[in-house]
Amino acid sequence: MIGPRRIIMALAFPLALSGCVTGDDYSRNEAGFISVANKTASVEAKETVWIQNQNQARSAGAQVKSLLARTKPLDVETAVQIALLNNKGLQAAYADLGYRAADAWQSTMFINPTVSFGTTGIGTPELQAFKTIEGMITTNILALATKSRDVAIADTRFRQAQLTAAVRTLQVAADTRRAWIGAVAAWENVGQLQRAQATADAASELAAKLGETGAMTKGAQAREHVFVAEIAGETAKARLAARLAKEELTRLMGLWGSELDYQVPNSLPPLPKSVAKRDTIEAEALRNRIDLQVAKLELEATARSYGLTEATRYVTDLEILTGFETEREIEDDEKKTRTTPQVELEFAIPIFDTGKARMRKAEVAYMRAANLLAEKAVNVRSEARSAYEAYRSNYDIARHYRNNVVPLRAKVEEESLLTYNGMITNTFELLTDTRDKINSILLSVNAKRDFWLAEANLAPAIYGGGATNASAETEVAAASGSGGGGGH
Repeated sequence: MIGPRRIIMALAFPLALSGCVTGDDYSRNEAGFISVANKTASVEAKETVWIQNQNQARSAGAQVKSLLARTKPLDVETAVQIALLNNKGLQAAYADLGYRAADAWQSTMFINPTVSFGTTGIGTPELQAFKTIEGMITTNILALATKSRDVAIADTRFRQAQLTAAVRTLQVAADTRRAWIGAVAAWENVGQLQRAQATADAASELAAKLGETGAMTKGAQAREHVFVAEIAGETAKARLAARLAKEELTRLMGLWGSELDYQVPNSLPPLPKSVAKRDTIEAEALRNRIDLQVAKLELEATARSYGLTEATRYVTDLEILTGFETEREIEDDEKKTRTTPQVELEFAIPIFDTGKARMRKAEVAYMRAANLLAEKAVNVRSEARSAYEAYRSNYDIARHYRNNVVPLRAKVEEESLLTYNGMITNTFELLTDTRDKINSILLSVNAKRDFWLAEANLAPAIYGGGATNASAETEVAAASGSGGGGGH
């Protein structure tokens, strides 16, 4: 038999290599999320939380209910804050960060050694015949030699996961902001169409009375009646679009059950007196875009992996084996025991695989990452220019409708009313001018909505987290195209 002392001493060497378990996994998780929270606060000035237990979940839920209760109707900043606290997809992104933190922590640990025991010999315990007991401990020496590079790669991936979680956070904030703008604009359009409906109803009722007296032909009456029917259909479509826009906002905020009973304002905020000047928006975007930083880290991680492949191209597996062999002989009731330490080295001879294929794959992966980074830099500058151009131009368009088109339509309606009172024009000319004014107001509301959407896209263009392409932004604008009305 082998004494317990020898077993303990045999196990001591690999355990010393493997190191001790510490609280690094927890600290890495916390440090990773703190970085995400700080980046979010610097851009959005909002709080975000990583919910990891029931107490945290209850605290976040109570905070959401408090925000909903004290903010009526729901403003855009409160909507964004609720989304950052309550969006479950965001919590999944934070869990991915924790997973990557655990990987980074695991990379700092040595490979567990393998311990093996065996016996050889003949006879039975009663006969006490010749018997040999062997023990062997193996560990991967290649993993020891490349450990610092493995740790560096894992740490790069961890930092990349931090930035990815920050991008996801900013994306939820930007999507929520756009959804709020779309929902409010949609209900504002509903309100305008309802006013147009009232005008159309008055015209239709008047046409019916004039038809009874014979003062209006049936064709003219039909034109007024069909206009009423068309307005009713447009109002119904606008109301549906407004409900769907509000549902999009609800999904992003993660609300359900009794939380669904919230209201959005009747109309969007008025245009600001002036627009912000961003003469250096391209430089700001290149300096601050988090997704560009993620691409840089991807190139860094690929470069480190490439260096690791180059260092290990000729050796696919290398192990150092340490152990002991114990022989025990019993002859004439006399026991003889001999223990011999052993050290062996094992590695695969690269007869067929010289590592060239792996080197080629590493080179191609590096060039791919480099070109993706270059493309991202070009796109970031273009997206920044486009975002500011849309912001500046939509402001001019919205201001044009507010300052020129709508006042002119109001003037036309006012003059039409004067001529009607003077019995120069008839009722239907007055109603037509009123309808034209309402249509111009609808165009003005949509122009104001487009400006606020463009304003909401400025921060994502500079910091990241915006729509991935122009079509996505167009879909957001289209979804919120026709609607508006408070208390919804």
